[in-house]
Amino acid sequence: MIGHLYTTVIDCPDPSELALFYEKLLSLSRLEDGPEFVVIGSTPGKEVVAFQKVDDFRRPQWSVPDHPQQMHLDVMVADLDVAESQVLALGATLLDGSDKPIGYRVYADPVGHPFCLVTPQEEAEGI
Repeated sequence: MIGHLYTTVIDCPDPSELALFYEKLLSLSRLEDGPEFVVIGSTPGKEVVAFQKVDDFRRPQWSVPDHPQQMHLDVMVADLDVAESQVLALGATLLDGSDKPIGYRVYADPVGHPFCLVTPQEEAEGI
């Protein structure tokens, strides 16, 4: 096992407004509330859905490649260096990240979808 699903992050123009829709749809509660980033879930420490503000947001359109589906997964791992070697071996590509063993790193899956590896320290310290 490399890690476990931690967060699904959805790009949007207004995180608070979109979070309200998903709170009602999924029967979840607001766990974190800010102008740029909102998190909803059932219990702190469990999988959550997050909404991040994107100023130049373009509405996705199903089956239209010019309007991609703007979301990514956060995968919780114990050690970024170990997990990185494993995801690279699976065919991922490093896009952005820190050379520190804590924090987060952004990758693309084999066909280009972004995902992040995050560590417990990043989540607790807000790195």
